[in-house]
Amino acid sequence: MGNSYAGQLKATRFEEVLHNSIEASLRSNNLVPRPVFSQLYLEAEQQLSSLEGGSRVDNEEEEEEGEGGPDPNGPPNPYQLPPAPEGCCTTDGFCQAGKDLRLVSMSSEPVDVPAGFLLVGAKSPSLPDHLLVCAVDKRFLPDDNGHNALLGFSGNCVGCGKKGFCYFTDFSNHINLKLTTQPKKQKHLKYYLVRNAQGTLTKGPLICWKGSEFRSRQSSTGTCNSSLFPPLESSGPLAAFPSEPVPGTNPGVPMGAQQAGPASDHPSLTSASGPAVFNGKDSPKHQQLAKSSLSALPRPSALGILPNSGPPKKRHKGWSPESPSATDGGYPQSSGNRAKCEGAGVSCVPQAGLVGPASVSFPVVASGEPVSVPDNLLKICKAKPVIFKGHGNFPYLCGNLSDVVVSPLLYTCYQNSQSISRAYEQRGASSIQPISEEMQLLLTVYYLVQLAADQVPLMEDLEQIFLRSWRESHLTEIRQYQQVPSQPYPPAPSTAAPVTSAQLPWLAGLAASSCNDSVHVIECAYSLAEGLSEMFRLLIEGKLAKTNYVVIICACRNAAIDSCIAVTGKYQARILSESLLSPAEYQREVHYELVTGKVDSLGAFFSTLCPEGDMDILLDKFHQENQGHVSSSLPASSVTQAAALDVSGTPVCTSCHLEPRGVRPFQLAVAQKLLSHVCSIADSSTQNLDLGSFEKVDFLICIPPSEVTYQQTLFHVWHSGVLLELGLEKEPMTKQRVEQYVLKLDAEAQTRFKAFLQNSFQNPHTLFVLIHDHAHWDLVSSAVHNLYSQSDPPVGLVDRLLNCREVKEAPNIVTLHVTSFPYALQTQHTLISPYNEIHWPLSYSNGVDLYHENKKYFGLSEFIESTLSGHSLPLLRYDSSFEAMVTALGKRFPRLHSAVIRTFVLVQHYAAAMMAVSGLPQMKNHTSVETLEITQNLLNAPKQCPCGHGLMVLLRVPCSPLAAVAYERLAHVRARLALEEHFEIILGNPSSGITVGKHFVKQLKMWQKIEDAEWRPQTYLELEGLPCILIFSGMDPHGESLPRSLRYCDLRLINSSCLVRTALEQELGLAAYFVSNEIPLEKGAKNEALESDGEKLSSTDNEDEELGTEGSTSEKRSPVKRERSSSHDSASSSLSSKASSSALCSETSAQVSGPPQRDQARSPPPCGPAEEARATGEKPWLRTSQGPPMVISRHGPGHPPPPDCGLRTSQRGLQVSVTASSQLPSLGSTAMSTAPATGTLVLQASQCSVTKACRQPPTVFLPKLVYDVLVSTDSSGLPKAASLLPAPSVMWTSSFRPLLSKTMTSTEQSLYYRQWTVPRPSHMDYGNRAEGRVDSFHPRRLLLSGPPQIGKTGAYLQFLSILSRMLIRLTEVDVYDEEEINTSLREESDWHYLQLSDPWPDLELFQKMPFDYIIHDPKYEDASLICAHHQSIKSEDRGISRKPEDLYVRRQTARMRLSKYAAYNTYHHCEQCHQYMGFHPRYQLYESTLHAFAFSYSMLGEEIQLHFIIPKSKEHHFVFSQPGGQLESMRLPLVTDKSHEYIKSPTFTPTTGRHEHGLFNLYHAMDGASHLHVLVVKEYEMAIYKKYWPNHIMLVLPSIFNSAGVGAAHFLIKELSYHNLELERNRQEELGIKPQDIWPFIVISDDSCVMWNVVDVDCAGERSREFSWSERNVSLKHIMQHIEASPNITRYALLGMRKWASKTRGGEVREPFSRCHVHDFIILNVDLTQNVQYNQNRFTCDDVDFNLRVHSAGLLLCRFNRFSVMKKQIAVGGHRSFHITSKVSDSSAAVVPAQYICAPDSKHTFLAAPAQLLLEKFLQHHSQRFFPLSLKNHSHPVLSVDCYLNLGSQISVCYVSSRPHSLNISCSDLMFSGLLLYLCDSFVAASFLKKFHFLKGATLCVICQDRNSLRQTVVRLELEDEWQFRLRDEFQTANAKEDRPLFFLTGRHI
Repeated sequence: MGNSYAGQLKATRFEEVLHNSIEASLRSNNLVPRPVFSQLYLEAEQQLSSLEGGSRVDNEEEEEEGEGGPDPNGPPNPYQLPPAPEGCCTTDGFCQAGKDLRLVSMSSEPVDVPAGFLLVGAKSPSLPDHLLVCAVDKRFLPDDNGHNALLGFSGNCVGCGKKGFCYFTDFSNHINLKLTTQPKKQKHLKYYLVRNAQGTLTKGPLICWKGSEFRSRQSSTGTCNSSLFPPLESSGPLAAFPSEPVPGTNPGVPMGAQQAGPASDHPSLTSASGPAVFNGKDSPKHQQLAKSSLSALPRPSALGILPNSGPPKKRHKGWSPESPSATDGGYPQSSGNRAKCEGAGVSCVPQAGLVGPASVSFPVVASGEPVSVPDNLLKICKAKPVIFKGHGNFPYLCGNLSDVVVSPLLYTCYQNSQSISRAYEQRGASSIQPISEEMQLLLTVYYLVQLAADQVPLMEDLEQIFLRSWRESHLTEIRQYQQVPSQPYPPAPSTAAPVTSAQLPWLAGLAASSCNDSVHVIECAYSLAEGLSEMFRLLIEGKLAKTNYVVIICACRNAAIDSCIAVTGKYQARILSESLLSPAEYQREVHYELVTGKVDSLGAFFSTLCPEGDMDILLDKFHQENQGHVSSSLPASSVTQAAALDVSGTPVCTSCHLEPRGVRPFQLAVAQKLLSHVCSIADSSTQNLDLGSFEKVDFLICIPPSEVTYQQTLFHVWHSGVLLELGLEKEPMTKQRVEQYVLKLDAEAQTRFKAFLQNSFQNPHTLFVLIHDHAHWDLVSSAVHNLYSQSDPPVGLVDRLLNCREVKEAPNIVTLHVTSFPYALQTQHTLISPYNEIHWPLSYSNGVDLYHENKKYFGLSEFIESTLSGHSLPLLRYDSSFEAMVTALGKRFPRLHSAVIRTFVLVQHYAAAMMAVSGLPQMKNHTSVETLEITQNLLNAPKQCPCGHGLMVLLRVPCSPLAAVAYERLAHVRARLALEEHFEIILGNPSSGITVGKHFVKQLKMWQKIEDAEWRPQTYLELEGLPCILIFSGMDPHGESLPRSLRYCDLRLINSSCLVRTALEQELGLAAYFVSNEIPLEKGAKNEALESDGEKLSSTDNEDEELGTEGSTSEKRSPVKRERSSSHDSASSSLSSKASSSALCSETSAQVSGPPQRDQARSPPPCGPAEEARATGEKPWLRTSQGPPMVISRHGPGHPPPPDCGLRTSQRGLQVSVTASSQLPSLGSTAMSTAPATGTLVLQASQCSVTKACRQPPTVFLPKLVYDVLVSTDSSGLPKAASLLPAPSVMWTSSFRPLLSKTMTSTEQSLYYRQWTVPRPSHMDYGNRAEGRVDSFHPRRLLLSGPPQIGKTGAYLQFLSILSRMLIRLTEVDVYDEEEINTSLREESDWHYLQLSDPWPDLELFQKMPFDYIIHDPKYEDASLICAHHQSIKSEDRGISRKPEDLYVRRQTARMRLSKYAAYNTYHHCEQCHQYMGFHPRYQLYESTLHAFAFSYSMLGEEIQLHFIIPKSKEHHFVFSQPGGQLESMRLPLVTDKSHEYIKSPTFTPTTGRHEHGLFNLYHAMDGASHLHVLVVKEYEMAIYKKYWPNHIMLVLPSIFNSAGVGAAHFLIKELSYHNLELERNRQEELGIKPQDIWPFIVISDDSCVMWNVVDVDCAGERSREFSWSERNVSLKHIMQHIEASPNITRYALLGMRKWASKTRGGEVREPFSRCHVHDFIILNVDLTQNVQYNQNRFTCDDVDFNLRVHSAGLLLCRFNRFSVMKKQIAVGGHRSFHITSKVSDSSAAVVPAQYICAPDSKHTFLAAPAQLLLEKFLQHHSQRFFPLSLKNHSHPVLSVDCYLNLGSQISVCYVSSRPHSLNISCSDLMFSGLLLYLCDSFVAASFLKKFHFLKGATLCVICQDRNSLRQTVVRLELEDEWQFRLRDEFQTANAKEDRPLFFLTGRHI
């Protein structure tokens, strides 16, 4: 019975199914298990993959190649390997008898196979890359349908010959499979083994256990719908696996039998088998995905699921037949396409190490009767038909399989279109039906019908047609989701009534009836097999000669259809079959054809074409005739060079000069964008980059393994000066040193990269920028590389190095990917955040030139534009005669790859053109016009320049073996023609450098003025001006730049079948160019239509050379065509008539009568399609926008001919190249005007070709196919090329995606690709999303993209420079650098402290020193001088006071590098102070508690309520009533403590408006020592300060002080500190400590103190005047501990230090201590100053005021002159945060200080500012209004009682204190010019004022809180006795009453 269980019920089977069903239902989250009975009774063919295979998306390979453990979803199943017999062999790959069983070693061995046995390949988990050969009885193997395999096993060992193994377990032990799971034949016998044509044993098709090739059908019972697997949404997570590329993707596996794996055929398999990952590895993650993305679809027939038949399973393990094992011999380029085409006719590449034709192939297992492929199919058809599977079953093919190619691409396309886009589903549109199969097929027929004869079908087009049709049919449902742009596709048939399968063949036939048999429809009755057989018959009989596509439809069974489409057109079939090859296969195929000599037939054919005899014979003959002398028709360049010599005798080219190198505005803009992105990463709250912790920048540039790119990058790095600027190298640099910074990603890269990582690890304070240039190259996953370890080392290297864990985790490495083609890095799985992408800016925005540059970039879009804009000759062209010859030869040699044919034809054309130009005119018929033009210009250009500068021709030959052939052939022809010294031929290979002949090296050295004898050109840029053909090989360009002398870019040989956006743009990027901006390009192009002679010209006329757009139907703008005048079939056509000028004239007159040029371009051509015109031999009318070509006689009188005409010495008449039609209307004004009226042709002709090249981009020749793709656009104007698959290593998530739009910016394009593409499994980003992080972007990764050759290298090198400058700038601060003021006013008396070497002040000495009243701090430059009794200041002494307009001039600063002892703001995060700052990720954000602290103060008349915010980590500084209870006091140390571990004095820093910029991080300044630091903040700023400084103690001022100045903060700090001192004394007294032992000092520090310095003085002797000193940076800890250790310190009231200045003079630091004012950073004794208060109302000068009070109270102020503080300039906050504005909101006018006061009760505008601030500001600027006599009258100052107010720099004040026993200066001999009484208290009495003498006319100003107290004060002080008051002399500050203005009264002394 075999294994067919249809309709039977067996107990074991029942138990098994029941068990599986229960197990599946337990596991399943969203599937209803199938009823057990229906599962058992359903016919095997009609089952879908049964539950066991379905609900567990299981992959058998997992065990085999994976960890070897049991199935993660199945029950545990340990398998014990029985021990091997004693002494037997246990080596993998050998049997126990020790015989080798591996296929590689047995492939050529004779193997004895008994009758009835077959050779099969077994897979061993320990040898994933090998198959073991076994002989198995075929009865125990399945038949072609996957059925009827007997249970059990019978096999023999082919190694030792042992026979009769009856159990597979025994057999697997014998052949050492070493299984960890139960041995099963289904799992381990994988492939049939077959002999190929050479008799070698090779891997054949998969053994089809369980009929895996079938697509199941549902019978009408529909009982099992519940477990159907609909196709997954292709945008879903598993869409990665339709393993078929669209045409032109980069499908990589060699097309071997391994691809016959069924998984390759059915993308919907992804639903059944989970991801087809390499080696079939799978994981539960994928299975979950598979389950969760299933959804039931209504039509079972739409499902592509395989039935699961075959032997029943043991132990209930699900086994899915779809698991691909297609890894052997695969190559890493496989990009996840397990099989693009499978065995049937797949050009199969044999196993590694075997040589054989690349066209052997193996059948796919399929249903029904086999179809035999006829033997001589290829010979008869001249092309291998490509059969695309469509819907349904595909029959089994047998016979001559090498002559057909079977591809699943169309099937994939259908499947993708069946899946409705997630975008619609998410919006609740789940009811929308997918497009039906019938409709898909019908639309496909419509599409094929409208394809032109020279067009190839594109899957992208088809997908868009399906999308459009689907949208139209569901317009109502989706209208609200998306607007539909119209598409340039044939109209879809109306879908009002659905097409039934019965109507389908008829409708398809009807559609095809109009296309002249280009599409042939075959209808079958039973299966596709009969249709295929019929097609093969018709092909053999030659009845399909005109047919390009055969559509086979079988619509018989149950309304479901089977279909396939065969491409039989020779052109289309060849291109499609070649497009299915991966680059590696393409190379191998070509190599094989060259090695085996298949191409010899091509050479033989060429020799028959030449009527004059073989080309080589002609060459030899020519060589003998001309031996010994130079060709007469072509004088050598050295001869012509004598034309223009300068005085020294060397030739000079006036026009060719290299422009100076420099950074262009664009590059600078991009560098700045890069920098701002890096800064934004640093600024983000994630703390992924701490720029503040880096001191320098280092870098490594990784580039592809191309020697030229490597040298080019070294050159850029060297010349940019970046190494010197970053301080990485010093002059003189050597090349070896520069090489350290550029890494070629080749075999040696790993070692150097490790060194780089080591370096980054050892230098945590260096920011390393890892630049990955040309970043779209080698995106292969390193996991793939590991499978193919024998392959090229570079494969997967980028992933292995740049994505390694060390790079990802290093906090000091930023990775910058740089590429022109970023698409493969813009997928759903990318590591690069869209916010970290930087795109090259557009040069124009809304018509404005954003960055003015003297050069215009000319890239792909400009090239495409040139085909439309009516240039005389478009810069993109194709060569029709070349294409025609290639097509003809393709038919003649169907077995040769078209790349081989194209290369040989092109080389032949170049050879013939060289011969033609060198004096064999008969050879013109054997080349094309285009090639002749290139060759003529190449050879003639050096003659037009006195130096011999020539032009470069780039000949792109991607395949290296073909490039070598082309090089040899062209070099041979050049040698025979004696042209070796005329031009060089260079073979450019990525792996090797440039080789240039000695003669040309000498020329280059002369041109570039190079003296070095050893110099050789190493980059293409150094070939500037060299006449040469550069044969550029390598599958991909690697970023090599080409010189400006490049004139022709010949891309006719690029792999035109590879239609991927990256590949196309990369090839065209070679021609990208900067054109001089001086000449508008249009004009430049017209002037230089062609550099050629008249003969070339005549041929141009005949050839319709100028392109335009072909008028075709409005629906489809077909690509531009250029036609020959007669037959296209032979290369020799139509060129013979061109020798005489008469031909030119006749042609011209014929064409002048053509239709008017403008309308012609837009209207359809008068005659039919080009093909017909060509066939009839008539000349088609001009289809281009050209006007009549002109001969010289046509130029009007006075117009000289165009500038490009050359003067020819040969017999041909003087002729001129064609000028563009578009210049006809204005000939005189445009093109003609450039030539001087008197100029002769000779002068004009001798212009250097390099100069011309600078003005015009190169001309690019393309294959016709590529040209058509480039110039065709969609309805929105978007070039078709842009909508192709973006890169070979990615795929679309869904065919239901919106189209790219022409208006999209680079950023929008990036977002589009990020939404609609996913990487293939081989892509390095493939596993990124699986890491389980929601945020899968790497934070320190950036992507810079910009067009090719635009200057990205210069931009990123500039970025490194400015990044380095910024880091240095980050480690630098601007500190105030001002000299002390008023130093000249000191008197050299006895008031110096003369003990110069004292470390601390001696109290006795110090007390004897007088106090220096003069302010020396430069910030008080504009403040009033304070007079002392001994000063006699003349008004001119104070010369430094600024003019009023200079008051706001920026203060002088110096830039200083931050030392390790600096104070920092919130932007600094280093490892050491993370904890200090409270931002360390390991610590919870610091919790704080709010504590109220109240004390009463009599002066305020109320209790003061302060709040402390105390972080948990700082609570040990405080005393609480109980833990978490009432705050009692702040702990204070003892005077007697001598510990060096902490700072005794608490530091208070009042601050406002500087939560980010205030320097509160004192961790480094204190050198890590313990200290207590309190920020004093206003209530309204509490929250923001707490956010930025979570680990700092805050003292929050009461809300009444929200608008107060710094005086209030100082006042409260001091009062709080005294109150706390009292509390601490009381607390510690209980502990037995004396009150005077409690430490009484606090520090009050500004929030801008950044660094502290000490002066080291070397005194020669005690009294000596000779001393030297130096200044160094020290920690604040050092200074504080020094000061705190001063003897008798508690006797000093105030201690301070100097402010730093760079110009500090020796005299200022000579005395170590001064008794004078102290500012900015003061150490205050709160005990001694208990009765001296800060003025809480003050905004400015409150420290001067306080200093004077302290001194007048008889207390000591000491300044340590040898310590200095640096103050950082902070542009925000502080006193700047007080703005004086009008209270009237709409008044925007600035308020000037004169308006700060007004008369009481006046209508003056009130101001929104505190009264005290208005008073101080008014007095500072306008005090002369109150004290006119005092102005500049320093000998008669203003007497200021009990306060110091700044009256401006031109008025001096004398401070006196009214307190009893205070120290005041002697005023008996002073006459004062004014009296200032400010809020005077009861100590000021009338008797006190009577002691002072005033000048007559002196003025008085009394200031009080209100008018009432003003009057009381006048009365109490008896002021009216001596002062005269007037009513109008009363004023107030300009405040409203509720703001409590201050009132003034002024009077004059009587």
